[in-house]
Amino acid sequence: MADVSGLLGGRTNWRREFAAPLRAFLRTEAGSSGVLAAAIVVALLWANVAPGLYDEVWRTELSIGLGPDELGLDLREWINSGLMTLFFLVVGLEARREFDLGDLRDRSRLVLPMLAGVAGMVAPVLIYLAFNAGGPGGHGWGVAMSTDTALALGLLALVGRGVPDRVRVFLLTVFVVDDLLALIVIAVVYSENIQLMPLALAIGAFAVVLALSVFRVRKPWIYVVLGVLMWAALLRSGVDPVVAGLAIGLTAPAYSPGREELEEATGRFRLFREQPTPELARSATIGLTTTISPNERLQYLYHPWTSYLIVPLFGLANAGVTIDAAFLGRAFTSPITLGILLGYVVGKPVAVMTVSWLLDRVTRGRIRPIVGWAAVAGSGTIAGIGFTVSLLIATIAFEGPELAEAKVGLLSAVVVASALTWAVFRAAKLLSPPRKALALLGDAEQLVDLTDPVDPERDHIRGPETASVTLVEYGDFECPYCGIAEPVVRDLLQDDDLRYVWRHLPLSDVHPRAQIAAEVSEAAAAQGAFWEMHDLLLANQDKLQPQDLLGYAEQLGLDTDRLHDDVKRHVAAARVALDVESADTSGVSGTPTFFVNGQRHYGAYDLETLKQAIKVARARAKIAPRRG
Repeated sequence: MADVSGLLGGRTNWRREFAAPLRAFLRTEAGSSGVLAAAIVVALLWANVAPGLYDEVWRTELSIGLGPDELGLDLREWINSGLMTLFFLVVGLEARREFDLGDLRDRSRLVLPMLAGVAGMVAPVLIYLAFNAGGPGGHGWGVAMSTDTALALGLLALVGRGVPDRVRVFLLTVFVVDDLLALIVIAVVYSENIQLMPLALAIGAFAVVLALSVFRVRKPWIYVVLGVLMWAALLRSGVDPVVAGLAIGLTAPAYSPGREELEEATGRFRLFREQPTPELARSATIGLTTTISPNERLQYLYHPWTSYLIVPLFGLANAGVTIDAAFLGRAFTSPITLGILLGYVVGKPVAVMTVSWLLDRVTRGRIRPIVGWAAVAGSGTIAGIGFTVSLLIATIAFEGPELAEAKVGLLSAVVVASALTWAVFRAAKLLSPPRKALALLGDAEQLVDLTDPVDPERDHIRGPETASVTLVEYGDFECPYCGIAEPVVRDLLQDDDLRYVWRHLPLSDVHPRAQIAAEVSEAAAAQGAFWEMHDLLLANQDKLQPQDLLGYAEQLGLDTDRLHDDVKRHVAAARVALDVESADTSGVSGTPTFFVNGQRHYGAYDLETLKQAIKVARARAKIAPRRG
C-alpha cells in the first residue's frame, strides 16, 4: 500500500479529468502566468536597453518554399499569425469542453455568460470611442474589448488567494464568449483586401473538418492536413489565420470515458500481454486512445506548449516599448492610452456587475450568477486585464507611437485591475464567516452530478442523518486506491457534522475478486454487520479468496453457512448492480470517486483537500437557495 500511495501522491488512478472541465486549465494558466509576466518584463528591458536590436530581431524574414511557391513572414508575424493559431485552438477547445461538460451543459446557464461577455466588450469599446471617435486612434477600438483570460486567471491566483475555485470557474465561463467574439472582430474588422477564392477554400476545408468530427473519424493526420490547408488559405485570403485554430477547436467534442469502453481497452491490453504481436499492440493502442475524447487529447498535447511557450513568446515579441519620462507624459495624456486604460478598469467591471444585477432582477432570480456578488465584482475587476488578443489587434491597427501608447495602456490596465481585484477580495475576507460565504459563493442552486440521491433505506451510511454535508464514495474492495483513501475517510468521520456513504463499483475487468467481495459485504449487511465487513475487506485487500472471506465472517461471529449460501446464490448481485448503475448514470468510471453534497470531487483525495471541499460545501449548505 505504501508504495502505491507514494507513487500516486494521493490521487485517484482513473480520475475523469475532463468531466471537471476547467480544473486542469486553471492549474496550467495559474502557473504559466508567471512565465508570461517574466517575458513581458524581459521585452520591456530589451526594448529599452537595445531598442534597435529588439526590432531587428523580430523583423527577421523567414521563408518556406515549395517549388516556385514561397511563403515569407518576419518572425513576429510567424508568432502572431502562426503559433498563436495553436493558442486559439486551445481557446476553442476550452469553450467546447465547457459547453459539453461544464456549467454550460445546462443551456439556461448560457444566457448570463453570453450577455455579460458581450456587455463586457461593448462597454470598454464605448469608453474608448468616447476618447478617440473621429481621431487617429478611432480605428483601434478593438484593442479595448478582450479580456486575457489566461493572464487574468493567473493573477487572480496571486491577488485572490483563498478564493473558492467556483469564482475562477465563473470568470472563465463568463469570458469564454469574450475570446470568441474578439476573433470574429479580427476576422471581420481587422482583415483587409479579402480574396474570395482562398476564403471559400478555407470554408470548404472547415466544412470537411466539421463533417469528419460529426462522424467521429479518428485519423489525426487528416485533421492536420486540413488545418494547415485552412490556415494557409485564410492567410492568402487576407483574414487573420488565427481564426482557423478557434474554429477547429470548437469542433472537438469533449466526453468522459465510459466504463464499457475502459473494460474493452483492458481486454485488448490483456490479449497483447498474452501474445505481444505488432497487430495486438496496435489494437491495444487504438483501444486506449479511443476511450479519451479528441478534446482531451488535443488539450493534453497543446495546452502546455501554448501556456508555457507560445503565449510567453508572443509577449516577448510584442510587449517591448521604449519608455522614458517624456514618452510616459505623452502616453498618459494620449486618448489611446486613456481610452484603453479606463475602458478596461471601469468598463469591464461595470458591465459585468450591471448585466448580472439586471438579469437577476428582470428574471426574478431565475437567471443569476452562480457565485456571490463580491465574486461577481472581483471577476469584473480582474476581467480588466487585456493583453494577448488586445496586443494582437494593436499590432494590426497601430504602428509607431500609437502602437507604443496602446501597449502602455494595456500594461497599465494589468496593474490597476490586479490592485482593484485584491481590494475587492480583501474586503470580502473581512466579513463575518456567514456573510463572507454568501458574498463569495452566492445563493444560486448548484448543478448536482450525483443522479441517485442518498437513500437511508438502501444506502450504507455512517454519521448523523442530519449532517449538513454528505460524502459519497464509489469504491471497490480490491482497488488499492480505495485502500489509500480509507484512513483519510476515517479521519474525516471524526467530524460530527459529516455523513459518509459507501456505494459499490467493482471493477471486475481489473479486480477479479471485487464483485464477490461486494456481495460478501452485502451478505454481512443482511446480518447487521456491513461496516465491520467493509473495514476488514479494505484492510485485507490482498486476501480476498473464498476461504479468506469466510474467515472474516467467522471472525465477526456471523452465520457462515447463511453467508456462504447467500453469496453462492448471488442474492446481493442485484443490490450491487443498483450501485453500479447509479455510478454509470453519474459518469463514474473509476475508483475511488467522491461526491460532496451531490457534486463530484475531482483530483486529490488527501485529507486536507477533502477537508477544504467539505468546508466549502458546509458553508454553501448554510446558505438557503433563493428560488426563482
